[in-house]
Amino acid sequence: MKGPFKILKITKDVFESAIINPVSPHRHDHEELLIITHGKPQHFIDFTKVELQSPVIVFVAQGKVHSFVPDAETQGWVVRYKNELVPESRFHFYSNFLDHINYQLSEDYCSTTLNSLCEIMLKEFKSETINYQVIKHLLSALLSKLETDSRKQYFDAQVSNHSQLVTFNNFLKILEFNFMRSQGAEFYAEKLNMSSRNLNLISQSVFGKSITDIIETRKLIEARTLLLNSGKSVSEIGYELGYAEKSYFTRVFRKKTGVTPTEFREQMHMAIS
Repeated sequence: MKGPFKILKITKDVFESAIINPVSPHRHDHEELLIITHGKPQHFIDFTKVELQSPVIVFVAQGKVHSFVPDAETQGWVVRYKNELVPESRFHFYSNFLDHINYQLSEDYCSTTLNSLCEIMLKEFKSETINYQVIKHLLSALLSKLETDSRKQYFDAQVSNHSQLVTFNNFLKILEFNFMRSQGAEFYAEKLNMSSRNLNLISQSVFGKSITDIIETRKLIEARTLLLNSGKSVSEIGYELGYAEKSYFTRVFRKKTGVTPTEFREQMHMAIS
């Protein structure tokens, strides 16, 4: 992508173009928001294909392999941007711990707030001289609104005690610096001055997953990144992520993805070649 930002309105022309020239799975060097207001398009990301139920927003992190296939009713927006344009976004932070980030939205919200912000960004993007500072503020406003609403949907509705969310986010921050080590729930609980049982209870309440599940997911996301972007062997990647044996790393990877690390690397490289 040329430049730090691009926005595209999804219309019937986009669907017709996709039929004539279908987009194969690809990997890009930018973040991407798919804001789907109408239709049921297909989305493929890291071996998983789903039919999106609009209205929904999908966040595709930099480096992910994906493809998007609209149907005849699909409408919405594609917003692409370099991470440095809005580096403080919480979407980037949470994408490290979730395989996919899909947020269901209300129809009223899509037809008012989202469309208004996107229309203004499109107008600015199409101007003769693009003011990226203005686009940055608009994009920050869009992400801030989405993050607030998604937090209500995924966190506030489940967490009665705000301190639980603070503790959970502190756990994620510690995990980001230590996930490559061979450490379990007890290590992180000790860092937070609490028992592993209480940390697991908070994790289940806030995220719906155990601490072990989140650690494994973070390792898996990093493993896929290394398999795609480095020439390291499967054994080297497994060891780097804290797995003493290649066979154990392969078993965990296959359990989570349905394929071995070698199969994942081969199939992804074939898909984007």
